[in-house]
Amino acid sequence: MSQHYPKSYYAATKNHELNDDVFEDNLEVETCIVGGGYAGLMTALGLVERGHTNIAIIEKHGVGYGCSGRNGGLVFGGYSLGARALIKQVGLEQAKELYQFTQAAVSLIRRRVVQYTINCDLVDKGALWANWFKDQKLLHRERDFMRETMGIEWDYITPEALKEKLKTEQYHGALYEPNAMHFHPLNYALGIAKELQKQKVKIYQGCEVTDIDYSSATKRITTTKGTLHSKNLVVSGGGYIGNLFKPVSRSILPIATYVMTTEPLGERLLDAINTPSAVYDTRFAFDYYRPLRDGRILWGGRINANTQKPKDLNHILQRDMLKVFPQLKGVNVEYDWQGWMAYARHQMAQIGQVAPNVWYNTGFGGHGVAPTTAAGEIVAAAITGENDHYKKFEAWDLPWNGGAFGPPAAQLSYWWYQLKDWWKEKLE
Repeated sequence: MSQHYPKSYYAATKNHELNDDVFEDNLEVETCIVGGGYAGLMTALGLVERGHTNIAIIEKHGVGYGCSGRNGGLVFGGYSLGARALIKQVGLEQAKELYQFTQAAVSLIRRRVVQYTINCDLVDKGALWANWFKDQKLLHRERDFMRETMGIEWDYITPEALKEKLKTEQYHGALYEPNAMHFHPLNYALGIAKELQKQKVKIYQGCEVTDIDYSSATKRITTTKGTLHSKNLVVSGGGYIGNLFKPVSRSILPIATYVMTTEPLGERLLDAINTPSAVYDTRFAFDYYRPLRDGRILWGGRINANTQKPKDLNHILQRDMLKVFPQLKGVNVEYDWQGWMAYARHQMAQIGQVAPNVWYNTGFGGHGVAPTTAAGEIVAAAITGENDHYKKFEAWDLPWNGGAFGPPAAQLSYWWYQLKDWWKEKLE
C-alpha cells in the first residue's frame, strides 16, 4: 500500500513507493530494528554489508516518515555537540576519533549513492558557513582550530568573494567545507530501503510496536500486526518514539524545526544564490538553505519545544529569507512543514546498549544525516563482533530528559542563545 507522508516538497517529489512486506506472525529473526528512519536503515545496511541479512525493520508510519525524510538535506561532519565541547568532555584524541566517524560517514553516503544507484539529487559541492557577524577573527579562529586540532581543512572566503556567491549584505565572509553535500533526504531513505529489500531484509511499514520484552535471550517485540522474536534488538526511534521503550524515550525531547521551499525561480534564483553549495550561518539560531535542481530555494531554521505547527509558518520562514535576500520579495512559498528532532540534554548522539544484545542509536539533535550513518556502522560492527566502538559514547549515556520540565527548559535555553546572537550583532 502507499504510505502516507505529511505534506512537504519531499513527499510531493518522492520517486517511488516501497513494496510492503507481508507481516508473518511469530517470525524469528536475528536482528529486529525498531524505527525506519536513517538510524534504523543504516544499521540494517551496515549489517547487510557485513553479511548479516536475517533482519526485520518495524516502522510505525513509512520509511523516512520523521526527520529523516523532512530535514534540510545537508550532509556534513560533526554532531549537534560542537567539536570544542567534545574535546572538553572526553579529551582531544577521543574527540578526534568521534568526529572522524562522521567524516567517514559522509564518504560512505557518497559511495552508497553510487553503489546502489540511488536517485536522490545529490549535489556534491560542499557547504558554506556564512558569517552573520562582522568580525572576521571568528572565521580565522574556526579554520585554524579545525585544521590544527581536528585535522580538517576548511577554506576561508573573503567577504568580497562571498558576495559573488550569495548576493546579500547580511554576511561577512565564510568558511567553505569541501567534504559536505546536499540531497533529497526522503528519496535517499527510500533508495536505501529498496536496496535492503533486495537483500531480503523485511520492512514492515504501518506497523506500530506496542510492547518490547527484552528480559530473556530471545527478545519479544509485540506490534499491531503480531509478534516478532529476535536475538538482537535495536531501538532507533527518534522524535516520534513517544513513550515506547522507556530507557530511550525518557532521555530524549521531541523538538520541532521548520522548513519551506519557494516556487521555482528560474533565472531569478541567481539574483540571490549563485552557488550550488548548501549554506548555514554562524549564529546559534542559524538559518540553513540550498538551491534545488528545479530552481527553488529550500530554507530552514528555528526550533521550538512546542511541537504544534505554527499557523503562519510560511510567513515566518519567508521573513527569515527576506532578511537575507530582500530582492526575493514577492516570491511565493509553495511548501512549508515541520519535523520533530530527538534532542538529548547533553546534545550528543546516543549510541550504546541497555542490556545484552539490546542496542539504541538515537538523539541526533538536528544534526543527524552523517551521525546516523556513523551510528548504524557502530551498532552493526558491535552486533557482528567487529569492534566495540560503541563504548566511546558511554560518557553520554541516557540521561533523564526532565519530564514535564524538559520542553520549557529547552525553549528557555534556545531563547537565551537567540538573545546572545542578537546582542552580539548589536555590539558590532
